Amino acid sequence: MADFPLHTIDSAPEAAKANLQAAEKKMGFLPNLFAKMAEAPTLLEAYLALDGIYANTSLSPVEQQAALLAISADNHCAFCVAAHTGSIKQVGADDELVKDLRERTTPNDAKLAAVTRFARHLNAQRGWAEQAELDAFFEAGFTQQQVLELVIACALKTLSNYTNHVAATPLNEELKPLAWEAPAS
Repeated sequence: MADFPLHTIDSAPEAAKANLQAAEKKMGFLPNLFAKMAEAPTLLEAYLALDGIYANTSLSPVEQQAALLAISADNHCAFCVAAHTGSIKQVGADDELVKDLRERTTPNDAKLAAVTRFARHLNAQRGWAEQAELDAFFEAGFTQQQVLELVIACALKTLSNYTNHVAATPLNEELKPLAWEAPAS
């Protein structure tokens, strides 16, 4: 596997430095995902922009993070599962929901079950959603707009999960208490 650099703000390409500084200021540390993405400043910029856009969707913050965590677990992305575990806790998710998502089981809450089931389906089917899955999502109270907003979630996780896989991103010390190991395939 290629040895992708784990950039610092100082070692990063000039075009990535401002985004790394902003991320470090916002989060209190520089996530290693961003340190790896910095090798391609346009990737880092695209990811951060899309993440900001996704935060403004009509899905609740818990629904947003549940979808991202569910997709990351399905894609066996240990870095993103740890990161989204922290994020979903910050927006108020309870421990039972976090456990369900990390174990890839169905949440007890009907709305969260529907959003994670559909997000996983959309991701697994590469966007080719089956009508029965769409119908179940709509019956749970979601809309066509939210179907398309979950496409953003899939796009975000493609960018980050694939980067973490190809670049072998290590967990930050700050994320190690939230570490997750993908199940054997």
